[in-house]
Amino acid sequence: MWRSPEPRFDVASAICQGGRDYQEDAIITDFPFGTDTGMVVLADGMGGHAAGDVASKIVVTEVFSELKFQSANFVQQEKKIPSLMANAASQANLAVSEHVSHNPAVRGMGATLVSLVLVENRMFWMSIGDSPLYHFRSGKMKQLNEDHSMAPQIDFMAKQGLLDAEAAKNHPDRNALTSVILGGRVAKSDCPGTPFEVQVGDIIVVSSDGLQYLEEAKIQQILHRYRRRKSAEIAGHLLAAIETLADPDQDNVSLAVIKLNHNKPMERAIAPKPVDAADHSAANSTRVVNLDEVKKDQTDRVSAETSQADGSPSKVAAGSSR
Repeated sequence: MWRSPEPRFDVASAICQGGRDYQEDAIITDFPFGTDTGMVVLADGMGGHAAGDVASKIVVTEVFSELKFQSANFVQQEKKIPSLMANAASQANLAVSEHVSHNPAVRGMGATLVSLVLVENRMFWMSIGDSPLYHFRSGKMKQLNEDHSMAPQIDFMAKQGLLDAEAAKNHPDRNALTSVILGGRVAKSDCPGTPFEVQVGDIIVVSSDGLQYLEEAKIQQILHRYRRRKSAEIAGHLLAAIETLADPDQDNVSLAVIKLNHNKPMERAIAPKPVDAADHSAANSTRVVNLDEVKKDQTDRVSAETSQADGSPSKVAAGSSR
């Protein structure tokens, strides 16, 4: 039996529909209390109602089930995690292909993917598409995973003076995906073989690109201001900022916020020594874990929905998750 004074990870997830008529995002977080591992799987669907929402659910379900089946071996076979994540993504792509073959009317549906596996303080990820993985440390935030859309190329053109900054920001092809799970060949994926080391005090945010309706400077400001708060509160403030924008075209938003509470090895529980009757009352005064206290310290999910307004996903070259 193993025990720790508090869970290693503080995790919360949130999801809202924004200004869309339906929800095309899907997310699962799994960080069992008492373990040193956890994972997040997020997908942002494309293809509209009865297509994008189905695609994201297929991708999340397939990837999560594949990784969950292997999760008991994450610590012992850590070096295999990147290949396990790549295989899970391949299985999800195959599942989308099979669904489309049986339902030709939804041809063209697809989804982005970000899957995340944490082992102690070491983070692995697999991403396809433009759903960002953010890392915050010491007041600075950066995106860790590759952005498989036209946005990086358009921003590069703006830096070179080939495009006006405002024109680049509102470019119609900005959200065109250069890689996505469609059931066919996946053009590119991001799955580093070496894990990223997370430190106590870091904040990890994995989200759909709906969060990027907020400027990165605003997201960074929120993470810095509430860096000492619980993950659930940080997630709530991010959604509140989205709601404050009141953008009628606001895309679906799903996200998970992860903080590392400590980086200490789990301690083996030591059985109490036998005591005689005279010491019985003293033995009973030994503090045990209070499950109510544990539950209070953990918030699994923050859900929020903003008022729906008219808005429709943009249609772009290779497909857009917005």
